[in-house]
Amino acid sequence: MKYAICFLGLLLWLSSCGTATQEPAPTEFRIAFGSCAHEDEPQPMLDIAVEQSPDVFIYLGDNIYGDSYEMDTLRAKYARLAAKPEFQRLSAAMPILAVWDDHDYGWNDSGRHYPFKEPSKEIFMDFWGVPADNDRRKHPGIYGVEWLEKDDYRIQLILLDTRTFRDDLHFRDTTDQRWKNDYMPNEYADSTFLGEVQWAWLERQLQQSADARIIASSNQFSHEYNGWESWTNVPRERERMIELIARTRANGVIFISGDVHWGEISRLETERCYPLYDVTSSGITSTWDSVEPNANRVGPVIRQNNIGLIRLLLNEDEATAELGLIDSSGLRVAETEFGLEALRVP
Repeated sequence: MKYAICFLGLLLWLSSCGTATQEPAPTEFRIAFGSCAHEDEPQPMLDIAVEQSPDVFIYLGDNIYGDSYEMDTLRAKYARLAAKPEFQRLSAAMPILAVWDDHDYGWNDSGRHYPFKEPSKEIFMDFWGVPADNDRRKHPGIYGVEWLEKDDYRIQLILLDTRTFRDDLHFRDTTDQRWKNDYMPNEYADSTFLGEVQWAWLERQLQQSADARIIASSNQFSHEYNGWESWTNVPRERERMIELIARTRANGVIFISGDVHWGEISRLETERCYPLYDVTSSGITSTWDSVEPNANRVGPVIRQNNIGLIRLLLNEDEATAELGLIDSSGLRVAETEFGLEALRVP
């Protein structure tokens, strides 16, 4: 009998030792996002987003297809989005943040010369519930920063404005076969994507301490040039972003983008900085007949409707990022995973 008691005691001791050495569960952040959602079409992807139980959903532009110089038209189209049951379920389930692209800014491919950007901004801010005392309301443009915080970890959400200050893009010379589609790179040194005030603001944000940073850009950043709207059309500005990340030693930057009506994950190799990932999620309702090649693509291109999801798993010993795209059946159709140590300035 005493041997049985001793054996039982040994089992209890071993069990308690296993419990004592068990790794604590990592702190998890979930950031969902999407773009290109026509207000008159069903949006089941929003219910898929709710099923992922994210901490936040970020709209990346073309959140309605306003395409108007009439502000009443923009208001009416936002109202149609607000009335959708799918949108109401999304907004009831989680916080929503937003940036704009051309169609909800006001006009296709428009930049700083769109004449109604101020009243359009007011409509945007009101619809997305940006508080009256928020810094985003105190300067031209819609750029701003938000934070996700759990335990002792902080995730920085940088919301860029790629419309209000952007110079006109350069249309492609159809006789120049080096380029394709609508646009060719603009090499002028004074051409800007963000504008000097927003660049100065961004530098201050990148100097803040954060465990990871999500930069929301309506246009793609890390892909290969394809002749549509993107950072590749202003290569000096894209290089400026890389240099700024390196100079501020802003670790853990991941881009998210929309616009193109297909989904993909891109990885841009840089000399001064770490690889810059860009998860493009497009669209919530929109698709495109043809997809451009992209030598920087990681995994498959996603032609069907999709949303993006980033999972960040953080503990004292390890930090992991999982980047993915999810289709209308709830399946993860593109994904990549890496340790956040890979996103550190050398």
